[in-house]
Amino acid sequence: MTYNVTLIRGDGVGPELAEAARRVLEGTGIKFNWDIVDAGVDIMETAGTPLPDNVLASIRKNKVAIKAPITTPIGTGFRSVNVAIRKELDLYTCLRPAKSYKGVRSKYQDIDLVIVRENTEDLYAGIEFEEGRPETKKLIKEIETIGKKPIRPDSGISIKPISKQGTERIVRFAFDYAVENKRKKVTAITKANIMKYTDGLFFHVAREVAKDYEGRIEYEERLIDNMCMQLVQKPELYDVMVLPNLYGDILSDLCAGLTGGLGIAPGANIGKDIAVFEAVHGSAPKYKGQNKVNPTALILSGVMMLRYLKETKAADKLEAAVAQVIVEGKAVTYDMKPHRDDPTAVGTSQMADAIIAAMK
Repeated sequence: MTYNVTLIRGDGVGPELAEAARRVLEGTGIKFNWDIVDAGVDIMETAGTPLPDNVLASIRKNKVAIKAPITTPIGTGFRSVNVAIRKELDLYTCLRPAKSYKGVRSKYQDIDLVIVRENTEDLYAGIEFEEGRPETKKLIKEIETIGKKPIRPDSGISIKPISKQGTERIVRFAFDYAVENKRKKVTAITKANIMKYTDGLFFHVAREVAKDYEGRIEYEERLIDNMCMQLVQKPELYDVMVLPNLYGDILSDLCAGLTGGLGIAPGANIGKDIAVFEAVHGSAPKYKGQNKVNPTALILSGVMMLRYLKETKAADKLEAAVAQVIVEGKAVTYDMKPHRDDPTAVGTSQMADAIIAAMK
């Protein structure tokens, strides 16, 4: 069978990583018909937008995509292309496993955690009002009238929506994932002791969903600040974690830190019948064109894509090859060497070559 898959090349080091991932995925023996498209900073000058219509059209047509990193400006410029893709396609689940691989430097061993992050609501919904604008001043007055609580007039405002529907489907995804992958426990995480009507709603809905899985999957709740401490002290107590958008973003980076960093952190954004797979890390524009950046995260995202396509044997073969190359420690990029200036470090393309060879 040949799979039609959209390959989004991204910007910065994205095109180099996309090419490495493409070659490695083809090295599994699975056949792909790639629809290669561009998004991000590099395409803006000619397309007038970092997210051209043909990118979304391709994903809608093929239903499966793998996306290299895309730059998100901090504080100014266009909003995140990554967030826009999730919202446009209603990719409500962000799935981010955090798994230890021998040979990766870390203070922890045997980490095997899964973050299930709600992707469409919370503070990432993009409902913001800029400080000083007339509509912001009007909103502040309205909130003060309704809520009876003062807000400084020079404030910017962000709205945090959390719905029953959005919560129910993300929590159910977490439980279904746990069942399908023979996991044992789902932990819901919020700050419900402070945000009682949003985070509190998340817990309320999660408890109702958990009733449908009683006897099969254990359910528990934690507050986000305490959970950060718990993961640093005793990560072995946790399994699948389900969170609203912002907390999920933060905690997924924390979990990546437990396993050795973003260089080996894969991810997926999944909706009802569409999935986009991506590395968690950014586009590292200062390394653009240098054949230097670690391709592991995007390649492991490809492993997730293969499992989504039910190509389990190919996924297992590819993950085993990645693990072998990492533990041997020879054909790896500079960041995976004991010393970052190690002259034996290889480039992005050469590490991909080693992974392909390990599958033969």
